[in-house]
Amino acid sequence: MKMLQSLKNWFINSSLTIKVILLVIILGIGYFGYTNFVKKSATTQSQYQTATVEKGSIIVTVTSSGSVSSANSGSVTTQASGVVTKILVQNGQQVKTGQQIATFDLDQTSKQKYAAATASYQSAKNNLASAQSQLYTLQSAMFVANQKFVTGAGSETAGDSTSDPNYIEQNADWLAAEAKYTQQQSVIAQAQTSLNAAALALQQVSPTVTAPISGTVTGLSLQVGSVLGSVADSNGNSTAQKIASVQTTAAPTVTVNLTQVDIPTIKVGDKATLTFDAFADKTFTGQIVSIDTIGSVSSGVTTYPAVIKLDTASSDIFSNMTATANIITDSKDDVLLVPTSAVTTSNGESTVRVLKNGQVSIVPVTTGLSSSTQVEIDSGLNEGDTVVTGTTAATGTSAVSTTTSPFSTLGGGRGAVGGAVTFTRAR
Repeated sequence: MKMLQSLKNWFINSSLTIKVILLVIILGIGYFGYTNFVKKSATTQSQYQTATVEKGSIIVTVTSSGSVSSANSGSVTTQASGVVTKILVQNGQQVKTGQQIATFDLDQTSKQKYAAATASYQSAKNNLASAQSQLYTLQSAMFVANQKFVTGAGSETAGDSTSDPNYIEQNADWLAAEAKYTQQQSVIAQAQTSLNAAALALQQVSPTVTAPISGTVTGLSLQVGSVLGSVADSNGNSTAQKIASVQTTAAPTVTVNLTQVDIPTIKVGDKATLTFDAFADKTFTGQIVSIDTIGSVSSGVTTYPAVIKLDTASSDIFSNMTATANIITDSKDDVLLVPTSAVTTSNGESTVRVLKNGQVSIVPVTTGLSSSTQVEIDSGLNEGDTVVTGTTAATGTSAVSTTTSPFSTLGGGRGAVGGAVTFTRAR
């Protein structure tokens, strides 16, 4: 105490310069104490994000992307080249198979191709007629050989004469005639196939373009007077070019690519919901109708194409539109559900943190189905329980206490130092 009184007397008798220096030192100490004790003494508290255990339905889905295939449309093509003379249909019109679409005034090259195709068609037609005529001849010969055998060596009156040379000869003649007749039926089938191929080739270079299937005409952009040039491949062979499409009333299909992880969980008949980039506000339904389990490999990645048929047709869905499919692999109703973030799994055991009366406890649970957002709880929890889904660290300052600095004894009144200097510290 005497030491403090001596220090006080020394301070009073000191010069103004010394007093200012001491004041600066005191203020510096105060600032240091504030920044290092008050601010850094903020306490850290945990705030829990929670959810309530509820009963509901859970749907497990596999998401995949793909595009609309052209399963419900056919292309109207031609290899002919020349000037368009007539347009006999228009977009949106219903047509039947073989109905005329347009006619052309062929250029010189297409006229030559058309003449050659016509000759090939006539030759194939004549070959079929000749084969059919030969069939009748062979049928007659087979009947004659059969009757000769039945009434001759093969008759009941001839007795058991299978080793007789006459029996062997007549039986062989009959069997040979029957074999020729059967073989001629194959020749006719081949001639018919050749005729069909010749007819298709003739149609492709014909000045008249017809509809390949029945349906609605789309994508027809030809105009009377337009010139349609020929198209050839890299080998110089003429190739067909598309001039329109015919769309049927069948529901469109979407082909999606499944991964190696997804393919074991998906089967034909699974339901799916689909969205299209073109219709962000619409959802369509469908089901898996086929799965290619052979798959394909591209850049080291294996995928398995699956075809989804839409439940209803839509005139707004076109070929090659991009689609996203959510394939439903499993579902349950009236089960206990918690968010996926509430469940922690380690070494095959699942646990959930339960918040009750402000205290958090770890509870082991048995889980069932799980989706991207929810997990089914089979045991361990009850409906209405509060589970912790996350923790947030919140920083705050607790009660503040005031402490008087020992340097306040250096001046009792309003001197050069001023009154008492105080510090605040969180506790």
